[in-house]
Amino acid sequence: MRLVPAIILWAVAFAFVEAAVVEYLRAIYYPPGDGGFRFPVLTVEQIRALGEEHWRRLLIELGREAATLVMLTAVGIVAGKNRRESWAYFMIAFGVWDIFYYLWLKLFLDWPPGMMTWDLLFIVPVPWVAPVLAPVIISAALMVSGLIVLFYESQGRPLITRATDWALVTGGGLTVIASFCWDYDNIINGGAPNPFHWPLFLVGFAVAAAAFVAMLCRQRTGPA
Repeated sequence: MRLVPAIILWAVAFAFVEAAVVEYLRAIYYPPGDGGFRFPVLTVEQIRALGEEHWRRLLIELGREAATLVMLTAVGIVAGKNRRESWAYFMIAFGVWDIFYYLWLKLFLDWPPGMMTWDLLFIVPVPWVAPVLAPVIISAALMVSGLIVLFYESQGRPLITRATDWALVTGGGLTVIASFCWDYDNIINGGAPNPFHWPLFLVGFAVAAAAFVAMLCRQRTGPA
């Protein structure tokens, strides 16, 4: 638990860097005078038509997003003493980073105007789109879960996990990701987002959350 403040500080600073990069990109492609960031986003064909410089910038952006995930994973690996702690620190770092990313954008650009505002979350390997509320829910849950795991680690009572627990958490997480990517074909072809697939999102979230709660219940009723 002693590294939690440092991980949080790192994630807040990293979120600033990410938000600053996005501010620059939006100034180039969605300047405030033209209405700012909005859907539909530029298609691959439109970016190619802008010239080699812009195509190269798209490739760099793909690399930046991949590097972001590598950095969040690496900080968890470095901070954790075992796999459970590494996952916990990753979850905390990811959650803090994502929430503060939106807070920094609100400070820089007064965006998003509301929690139901649509955002382009990732473009690797396909576009992920959702109202801001959806990733914020996931990030808050990751932060809380990570802190709980570290609490039990600090007490010398690591959470007892089974293969079924991991299967349910993984399945729930993939279902949430599927809800983000559900409309990708429409997005990459220059369409405005269709209504978000909240049922799919909520099913995935509920499955993963229920599996984690079951682990906690088993922990409380198990041997000290």
